[in-house]
Amino acid sequence: MAASSGRMRDVVEIDPDLCDGCGQCASACAEGAIAIIDGKATLVSDVYCDGLGACLGHCPRGAISIVRRPAAEFSADAANARLAALGHGNHHPPQHQCPQHQCPGTMHRQLVRLAEAPKSGEVPTSQLGHWPLQLALVNPAAPWLAGADILLTSQCAAAAAPDLHQRWLRGRAVLLACPKLDDIDAHTEKLAEIISVAQPRSLTVLRMEVPCCGGLVAAAHRAVELVGSDLEVIVFSARKGRRSKCSRRRRRGAWRRCLRWQSWSRTSMP
Repeated sequence: MAASSGRMRDVVEIDPDLCDGCGQCASACAEGAIAIIDGKATLVSDVYCDGLGACLGHCPRGAISIVRRPAAEFSADAANARLAALGHGNHHPPQHQCPQHQCPGTMHRQLVRLAEAPKSGEVPTSQLGHWPLQLALVNPAAPWLAGADILLTSQCAAAAAPDLHQRWLRGRAVLLACPKLDDIDAHTEKLAEIISVAQPRSLTVLRMEVPCCGGLVAAAHRAVELVGSDLEVIVFSARKGRRSKCSRRRRRGAWRRCLRWQSWSRTSMP
């Protein structure tokens, strides 16, 4: 039973109604703070939970969240002692370190974005509506993916778009990936799971017109085929960060290419 007194801090909270007892969160927790008890994931003790949320992206049901409440202080020594008792050895890193599997950046957040576009002369506002962005970190069951218009963009294309927020991010859920440096097979599987679970309304791919970026488009098409979905993949490719052209491909494999070039300006929307 988790402690209920102490200073206000972030700790894991698990919804037993959503939890199916798969155990993925328990395996992902480097401190051994989560255990499967009576078929449900349970926070064993607040002292074992560092509140960084490494387990969030591993729950297929979206049953885990981070809450701020009075809780006992996290103890690395206590966590290491528990891991040793469980036979896992001392796996807890020094507190000043933040390895990839424990980074706070993996914590899922839904952000507030303005409904209105900025007027002429105003400073553009962020249109980012959620976190994380990296495809590898996104939970397919995240609420902001359900029925969404999804933008899958390469990192280079996102950096090259001068009006990224107002044109491309506005009203969309965004997934960020690099087809050259990332594991493209893992990305394909994750995309297929997102399409299956979230049932998105649309999938737009933003890529650079360079050979390696074609891997991102191929991953999107392959994911649609794996699921057996009729979802259309819309592709925008950029040349030298200034111009883009649009192509579409339906499940039956036919390609249709837009006859006009699209300029990356705030007045021209895809």
